[in-house]
Amino acid sequence: MRASIIAIAALAAAYTTAAKAQSSEEIILADPAFSLTFSAGYIAGDLDLWGKHGIKVKTVQITGIGAINSVISGSSHFAQASASSFGRATARGQKLIAIATTIDRPFAQVVLRKEIAERAGFDPKAPLEKRAAVLKGRTIAVDSINSMIHAYVRLIAARGGFNPDDIRVAPMAPNSMLAAFQSKQIDGYAMSLPWPLKAVQDGEALLIASGPDGEPGDMIPFGHNLIVTKQDTCAQKKALCRAMGQSIKDATAFIKNKPDEAFALLKKRFPTLDDNLLKASFEELRKVTPSPPVVNKASIENSETFNVDAGLLKADEKLKSYDGIFTSEYVN
Repeated sequence: MRASIIAIAALAAAYTTAAKAQSSEEIILADPAFSLTFSAGYIAGDLDLWGKHGIKVKTVQITGIGAINSVISGSSHFAQASASSFGRATARGQKLIAIATTIDRPFAQVVLRKEIAERAGFDPKAPLEKRAAVLKGRTIAVDSINSMIHAYVRLIAARGGFNPDDIRVAPMAPNSMLAAFQSKQIDGYAMSLPWPLKAVQDGEALLIASGPDGEPGDMIPFGHNLIVTKQDTCAQKKALCRAMGQSIKDATAFIKNKPDEAFALLKKRFPTLDDNLLKASFEELRKVTPSPPVVNKASIENSETFNVDAGLLKADEKLKSYDGIFTSEYVN
């Protein structure tokens, strides 16, 4: 009995030492954009869930696939990244691992100027394949080239039966999308929420495709937002990966179980957005937030199909095995 008590005490002391050691190093978390997609990270920061689990985290914004590339280069420890970006990187030999999923289906939407859609005979009740056809030949803004948002537009085009290259793509930040749309420099845009809903609620655009509503249906589950790092990071610093995973686990639980408090925190992040718009977007977010935020094989498999169908990955580049590239160890 005495030996057991000593062993438990030693283990507790070791854990405390590890936590203190972690807290002395500033951990860099890279976000690809400013969007509700990354709410779990925002909540973890606002509630200092990082500190609760013994780490100090600095969040930096690195546009599009630059976020995951910063992990690959070693300038960031972790990134919030889509399964699309993660899948392409791992298929091309990068030794990455996904340790959490904060959104488990595509969280992107595509909107088109209302008058253009109506002239094309758009029917909002038609199947996705028919609705997607109105995008052919249009100029659609996305956050960045080869991002998950860009890939989603390409996938919707493919589902519409035409070449994704028949859509003219204009990369720009969300605020620039809104300005360009209002000045009619673009025909529509694709982005994660809340940005697409604004034009729809304002009566200026129609919703062509919506990931939160399960489109396309064969892409669910899908890791729209993963927490990723290098495999070596978790192999060498398990306590760090566990602290990150547990922080994200607490954040997703907070979003699911304390919606009013979570919304109040996010409102501070998006102070200029109309309350009704943000509230509607937040409810969509809660629907697609898994708790606990486990990564599963199906979401990784779907990400590869997503990339192939969007024309961003060759079929023969698909991984033969998913061993070692995802785990739920750190969020259980």
